[in-house]
Amino acid sequence: MVFSIVIYCIAGLGAGIGTGLAGLSAAAVISPMLITFLGFDPYEAVGIALASDVLASAVSAYTYGRHKNLDVKNGLVMLCSVLVFTLVGSYVASLAPSNMMGGFSVFMTLLLGIKFIVRPVMTTKENLAHKTQKQKIIQSLLCGVLIGFICGFIGAGGGMMLLLILTSVLGYELKTAVGTSVFIMSFTAFTGAASHMAIGGWPDMLALAVCVAATLVGARVAALFANKAQPKTLNRATGVVLTVLGAGMVAVKLLS
Repeated sequence: MVFSIVIYCIAGLGAGIGTGLAGLSAAAVISPMLITFLGFDPYEAVGIALASDVLASAVSAYTYGRHKNLDVKNGLVMLCSVLVFTLVGSYVASLAPSNMMGGFSVFMTLLLGIKFIVRPVMTTKENLAHKTQKQKIIQSLLCGVLIGFICGFIGAGGGMMLLLILTSVLGYELKTAVGTSVFIMSFTAFTGAASHMAIGGWPDMLALAVCVAATLVGARVAALFANKAQPKTLNRATGVVLTVLGAGMVAVKLLS
């Protein structure tokens, strides 16, 4: 029992820090740890991770929003296309087994972390000023289609893909990218958690409660730090967190 609670706390805090600092999905951290170290059923582990993601992403989005680092208008546009094409990607995946793609998000998390350390995102909000609202909406729709399809097809990687697309393709500065990412994830995580519990029933309530609480604490602290940090400091911190979590998930994947 004590060992289980320790794992719940470590998984939740790690997921929360990744969510609040880098917009990483809690499912990318909590699920593999519960499955590998405690033998949880994968479906139940994903349900717990998604439920933990809801409050962590919501409180992170609130914190980023208070500091004016959240693009709600274009985030809602992207959210709609992400939700629709996640379903499309899931359907395609059911027709074409994609087990070999399961490690995609794990290795991409590691590579993205190294990228933030080596080549930090130093874009400013002023760089987006030249784009018209129509251009922003079209780009948000198209990127949402890509993110949603990939997430539905491989079953993971939402937060990581959002951060990559928002910074590299749409040209968001890092804080706004993370804020918008967690804003979108709070809705997608709620949808996923509700569907998991509707289909598979309630998970282990102790695991759920501890993971939700630990993830929430980690996300709140990390989001507060991120919004007060200088861009270079935030890039390095984000890079270190993603690299450590990515390396840890690679190790967990090799152990499983």
